Amino acid sequence: MKLSNSISLSIVIPTLNEADGIGDLLEYIKANSSPKNIKEIIVVDGGSTDGTPILAKTLGAKTISSEMGRAKQMNKGAELATGHVLYFLHADTYPPKDFDVFILNAVHHNISSGCFRMKFDTSKKFLRFFAWFSRINNRLCRGGDQSLFILKDLFRKTGGFNEKYIIYEDTEFIARLYKTTKFKVLPQHVVTSARKYEEIGTFKLQYHFGIIHLKNLLGVGPDQLYRYYKKNIAS
Repeated sequence: MKLSNSISLSIVIPTLNEADGIGDLLEYIKANSSPKNIKEIIVVDGGSTDGTPILAKTLGAKTISSEMGRAKQMNKGAELATGHVLYFLHADTYPPKDFDVFILNAVHHNISSGCFRMKFDTSKKFLRFFAWFSRINNRLCRGGDQSLFILKDLFRKTGGFNEKYIIYEDTEFIARLYKTTKFKVLPQHVVTSARKYEEIGTFKLQYHFGIIHLKNLLGVGPDQLYRYYKKNIAS
């Protein structure tokens, strides 16, 4: 399908000390998308001390500073974005080749928000099993690592990310989108890093993520979710 040149994509990447990987990601994005579809790549840095913003700027990204916290960083990136469609991408997640075409095709078919399926960069069967569920179009199967595209106008109307959430900001926002719009899971896969699972332990981390999901379903607020995360995962 031929895409209209009038619709463009703004990619927003929140970062904090991602110098080891941000260069590879930016080069990958350029090599696997069409320049005519990408209005800009905005790297929103939350206070890196390893030179992440300088490296990103050297590679052609717009770099801006923000208070630490992914919700705050992504909201600031969205505020300054000039594209018609926002694409939020984590710094350790690689979108599929031609992701820009897939997203813009979805928009042309009246899809206002969505994500891709997900794979981990590991052969561990346990993680491959959990990644399989990312194909199911249910809010319980959503997460930020799957990336998120959304029309900028819809982002504004829904209020964007809730900055009270230090963690779980992606899932909370997507849950709201499921209530207000038709959310689409595209059949292609992003590939995300399993580094945190390797650092903490696969079963242990998945258990704690499951508890966080359960607490959220039971109505636990953002402060309590963060305290649990800080105690059991970040410590």
